Parts: sequence; C-alpha cells; structure tokens
Amino acid sequence: MIPRYYSNLESYICPGKVLVIYGPRQVGKTTLIRNYLETAPYKYRFDSGENISIQEVLGSQDFTAISRYVGDNQLIVIDEAQEIANIGRGLKIIVDQHPGVRIIATGSSSFDLARSIGEPLVGRKTTLRLYPIAQMELLGHIGNQYDLGQQLEDFLLYGSYPDSLNAVTPQDKIVYLTELVDSYLLKDILALDNIKSPKSLRDLLKLLALQVGNEVSLHELGQKLGWDLKTVERYLDLLEQCFVIVRLGGFSRNLRTEITRKSKYYFLDIGVRNALLQQFNALDSRNDRGALLENFLVVERLKYRSYTKLHGSSYFWRTHSQQEIDLVEDRDGQLYGYEFKWSPKKNIPKPIQWDEVYPGAQFDVVNRDNYLDFVA
Repeated sequence: MIPRYYSNLESYICPGKVLVIYGPRQVGKTTLIRNYLETAPYKYRFDSGENISIQEVLGSQDFTAISRYVGDNQLIVIDEAQEIANIGRGLKIIVDQHPGVRIIATGSSSFDLARSIGEPLVGRKTTLRLYPIAQMELLGHIGNQYDLGQQLEDFLLYGSYPDSLNAVTPQDKIVYLTELVDSYLLKDILALDNIKSPKSLRDLLKLLALQVGNEVSLHELGQKLGWDLKTVERYLDLLEQCFVIVRLGGFSRNLRTEITRKSKYYFLDIGVRNALLQQFNALDSRNDRGALLENFLVVERLKYRSYTKLHGSSYFWRTHSQQEIDLVEDRDGQLYGYEFKWSPKKNIPKPIQWDEVYPGAQFDVVNRDNYLDFVA
C-alpha cells in the first residue's frame, strides 16, 4: 500500500475541533481513516452520511438525540458528511455539548460540505484536501526518481487514482476509469444541483478535454452546447467544486499588454480526461502528449503545494504578442514562471516581455526528464 501524505491523522485531530477531509470519491479518504482507526487511542464510532438513520439524528438539531448518539465515544467519524442536511449545525452541537470529543468529517463535494459546515464551524475546524496519489507520495514509496520517472507514460495515460495504479493490466485500468466517470463523478455532479442532462454535462467535459492547455472561451462553449453564459459558468463551478477540473486564470499587472479575460481548465486526474475521450493509445502515436504533460504537471504541482503548505496563487501568463508561460506562481510577492515542454532537448529562452515587465521574476523550464524536481 502506498503511504499517503496525511497518514498520521493524529497530528491533525484535537478535542473541540472538527477535522474536515475533502477530496473526490475513490481517492482514498475512507481507506485513510480506516487505517488510522486501527491504532487510534480512542473509543470511536464510524458512520456514513449516506445512512438514513444517521442523516435523521445529525440533521435534527435535537440536542438530546445528538448527545445520545455521541454517548461515551471519544471520536466521531462521519464519512460522506455532505449527504446530511445541516451537518455543520449538527457537528457544532457535538463540539459545544461535548468539548472533549474529537470529530472527523469527510466529503466528496467541497460545494455541499463547505456550504453546510463553513459558517457554523468558524474557528472550530481544520481542513485537509486529499487528491489522487501524488508523485511526491509515490517517490516516498518507490525510493528513487529514476524508477518513478520510468512510469511517466502510465501516469499520463491512466492517471493516479489508487485503484488505477493498483490495476494489473492496461485494460483493467481503462475499465476502472470508465466506470469511475460514469458511476461516480458524473452521478455526483448530476445529483448536486438537480442537473437533468447527463449528455450535456458529458459534452461540456469533452470540450474541455479537447482544450487542455488552451485558453477557453465561455462564450464559445455556450454556443456549442446551446447554453447561456450563466449556465456555462454554473456547470464549470460545479465541476471545480466536485474535484473534476482545476481552473487557472491569467496573470497580469499590466492590463494593456497581458491577457486575463479567458481561463485554462485542467483535469484533476488526467486518466479521467482520457476516459472521457476514450483515448488511451501510446504517447508516441499521439499529438496531444505536450498537453497531457502540461495538465499532469499543473495538477501535481497543486498537490505538492497543498501538502507542503507552499502558499501562493497560480496563474498562466500570455501577452497580446503571443508570449506566454504555462504556470506562474505568486508567492509572497515573488513571481516564479514555469514553462512545460515535452522534449528535454529544446532550449527555451525566458520571454522577453516577462523579463522586461517583471525583472526580478524567476523562470524555469520543466520537462519529462527533470519534472520530479518540480513536483516531488
């Protein structure tokens, strides 16, 4: 089993606070918690928010019923807590009435869970995000960059969900990813906001999959799908809140020369992108391998920065004269630009305008040979 970065949950748990773990379905949240509970030094109860009786008691706001539910347990764990109406208020009652109790709540939709938990638990929660397995986690498991780097093509084709990594054959991986898209990701999103058209949602995702690495026009998406702009924006927001896509906006401190009107969209797992298009052919026969690498590196860098608490904001940069940088990080006022290239042999100079407008900014080229220095 690949050790997760948050394997030591004990360091994040304390009395009178709720530990909230966000992340997509199938990413390993339940496994992470069950492994922790095997050695947890507390009497605990573990329940699922999909259990109707648990929904009734924790959604009731009945102090007596909730206290009876807690009993003499020292740790309460609620998996898929977003399924419980008013879960934030229910957890606040536990925190207030039983200040010595520790609580863990997981959710596969930051949209629903954050909306329910946010206000009632202000100052009473710690939040962690769990992603598909990161390269930094795999490096700790495998032990050296060379062996991990040899598997890059597999990561670019089949992604990094735990069950995809554990599948034995390429066909097993394809079957898993196809089922993941059909039975979990799309199903969750359709249930979130009473969306009635799975075909329209899939069509949107396919359009995004074909534009990875490119700026996306919401107006053009709306034209192709027959939607108004507000509908396009709502669907994109839901996809981001459900951990399917990641948005990058354009960076600018000089609006006359730099483009900020459009955004780029990447898939949180590149295997999901390929499953939507049913494209799993080898990299040497593909013309999108540069886009696959760019998506992979943007997301792996997101995981790395999230886990190591390397705070800052992420953007892309492009000017009207077509100078561009794939990823810009603004960390404590210092700018770092990263250009992603498939071939390690290409010599990529720093864009002239980048150097002129931001003379103190750093610039590096990341390719398939040196990428682990960037994400692990």
